[in-house]
Amino acid sequence: MEANTRSTGRLPAAFLTPGSSSFLDFLSDHSPELLPGARTLPPEGHIEAPHATTIVGVTFPGGVVLAGDRRATMGNVIASRDMEKVFPADEYSAVGIAGTAGLAVEMVKLFQLELEHFEKVEGAQLSLEGKANRLSTMIRGNLGMAMQGLAVVPIFAGYDTAKEKGRIFSYDVTGGRSEEQGYAATGSGSVFARGAMKKLYRADLTEEQATTLVVQALYDAADDDSATGGPDVARRIFPIVTVITDEGFKRLSEEETAAIARSIIDKRLENPDGPRAALL
Repeated sequence: MEANTRSTGRLPAAFLTPGSSSFLDFLSDHSPELLPGARTLPPEGHIEAPHATTIVGVTFPGGVVLAGDRRATMGNVIASRDMEKVFPADEYSAVGIAGTAGLAVEMVKLFQLELEHFEKVEGAQLSLEGKANRLSTMIRGNLGMAMQGLAVVPIFAGYDTAKEKGRIFSYDVTGGRSEEQGYAATGSGSVFARGAMKKLYRADLTEEQATTLVVQALYDAADDDSATGGPDVARRIFPIVTVITDEGFKRLSEEETAAIARSIIDKRLENPDGPRAALL
């Protein structure tokens, strides 16, 4: 579907016909071949493609932190050292991607457009619950690709303006959605990151403590998972850390993230396994 405005100066009728506030529904009606799930599946068998790895999220009173490492792998090879895996979905939410990198980035862009389209048509934002459901539908539409090994498994986080708190949603490859309490992780290093957060998380974390906790968790994931990249001081590559509060989405600057990472590295010179949780 192309808007041939050069010859007529007018948009096609499809663009002017009232319809659903969902951009996905619009594509399904007028150009279904553009949907990721409508594409021809690759031949059966293992396909080597860059994969994004570990994403972590933590809630704190007043908001939520979503962070990711920077490494992408392709088999046993590092495909990228500085990939970006955490993106704003809109003013009050963000998506962190794990899985097949190319499909995941494309899905995020389509999700951003879906939310923007809804807001323009309806004149209001979707609820955070509604946004989480829309992302679930998109993941389910990629099920055919996932069965061929090209899965996308994101984490969605945001500030719920109705409930006035941060919330985190995780997904499986079929689009199944679960709301996580306190913290969540996905990707190849998620087992190790979740273990770190389980011992360090508290319900009364400050924003500063929450941002430190996610970098600690990513450090622990990188320590045990070769596909997860830790802070790279020599190349000045540090995790992406984002914070979402009632003031909206913000991404910590490179200087802020570097300061957190360097502080953690200095402490780990004395205690390589990181901070200890109390036994009782």
